[in-house]
Amino acid sequence: MDRRIIEFTDLLRQNGVRVSFAESIDTFRAVELVGLRDRRTVRDALRATLVKRASDVPTYERLFDLYFAGLGEVARQAEEAAMSAMDLSPEEYQRLLDDLAAWLREHGIEPSDVARALLEQDTGRLQQLMREAAAAAGVQRIERGFQEGQYAHGMSEAMGLGDVGRELQAISEQLAGEGEPDPRRLQMARLVDRRLQELQDLIRRFVRAELERKDVSQQDAARMQALAEKSFYYLSEDEMRRMKDAVTKLAQRLRNALAVKRRTARRGKLHVKDTIRRSLQYGGVPFEVRYHRRKRVKPQVVVLCDVSDSVRNVSRFMLQFVYSLQDLYSKVRSFIFVADIGEITKLFEESEIHQAIDQAIRGNVINVYAHSDFGRAFRLFHRDHLSAITRHTTVIVLGDARNNYNVPHEWVLREIRQRAKQVIWLNPENRMTWGFGDSEMDRYQPYCDVVEECRNLNQLYRVADRLVLT
Repeated sequence: MDRRIIEFTDLLRQNGVRVSFAESIDTFRAVELVGLRDRRTVRDALRATLVKRASDVPTYERLFDLYFAGLGEVARQAEEAAMSAMDLSPEEYQRLLDDLAAWLREHGIEPSDVARALLEQDTGRLQQLMREAAAAAGVQRIERGFQEGQYAHGMSEAMGLGDVGRELQAISEQLAGEGEPDPRRLQMARLVDRRLQELQDLIRRFVRAELERKDVSQQDAARMQALAEKSFYYLSEDEMRRMKDAVTKLAQRLRNALAVKRRTARRGKLHVKDTIRRSLQYGGVPFEVRYHRRKRVKPQVVVLCDVSDSVRNVSRFMLQFVYSLQDLYSKVRSFIFVADIGEITKLFEESEIHQAIDQAIRGNVINVYAHSDFGRAFRLFHRDHLSAITRHTTVIVLGDARNNYNVPHEWVLREIRQRAKQVIWLNPENRMTWGFGDSEMDRYQPYCDVVEECRNLNQLYRVADRLVLT
């Protein structure tokens, strides 16, 4: 069961449900406390330990039914169908199983593992044998529906279904043909015949369930791929939730890449003269390789993010991206603007990410319902915060450059460029619209080192890669 819980938590993660290692440990403890007797109790216990957000509950319920309904549910349905076909109550059905077990003992018949699990209705043992057969047949490699027959045949061979069939047929014939006709033995023979048919059905359903699990992951990957190309402007509520998770993963990727880059750059370049000088004491063999001492200058970032109504949806993801930069650089100062400009650095440092973003775009810092005026916002930044820009500062501007035909004051960006290490502008509009209408992008672009279209997740990933390289 432990292995199945691990597989299930992996399946949840693949479908966007965040599950930490600590929560996985809690799941094992919860299952140990509630036991495995009642399926509903197990489902509720797993949900209590694995699901933190109400929006993840439908995904959890769907995947739980898909993953755990499996053989146990199929076997229960088969048992109910057998009782109905043979017109038996549960108590009568159990007595028939007991009578069959007693008959096998009386006749010294020792069934094989598979046959015994079938005849004794030992669902747990049968599931174990089927999983072993599935592993041997490589059922986990199934990708398409037309492969069901191939893998079902492979499982049948791994379980020795041919031998089991002959074994059960021999038992059935002996029950039916022994001595005087006996209705009870005929009833047991009929049960044996049904169990063989049920095993074949179980194998087919097992393979189909594995394919459905694969389909869930493949469909999720396809949906995520399509979502990655969809503009931030047109995301639905559910897509926004999934996008938030994707941006979180992007931040982690950026964090890891920067850590590797800094680690490899830490020791500096080869110091040829010093290495040769040191090697003289070893007869010219460079046992001690010397490097230039690097003056470690921690990079700084200043972010200016447009939060006007026209880009409000985009701003959420941009601000989430900005938030993720806080611990990657020595100093990050974050500003939001529409016509006025306000600093949110302290808000980001003191608040949880989504709470900070909500406060930033709700109007608690500046008037977010004013008409966009990039020129005025830039001029206010120049007046109040230009000292934040040094030759070690990367300035990132996030905005569509739609200025409502106000004075653009591009000279501010020129002066920022003269003081900064580099200026990067990320525009959420299609590049084909830049410079048309009230867009001042053609005026701002000459004073930027990097200008990128950034209106979907794939483009944001490319920007992140570029930030790592610069």
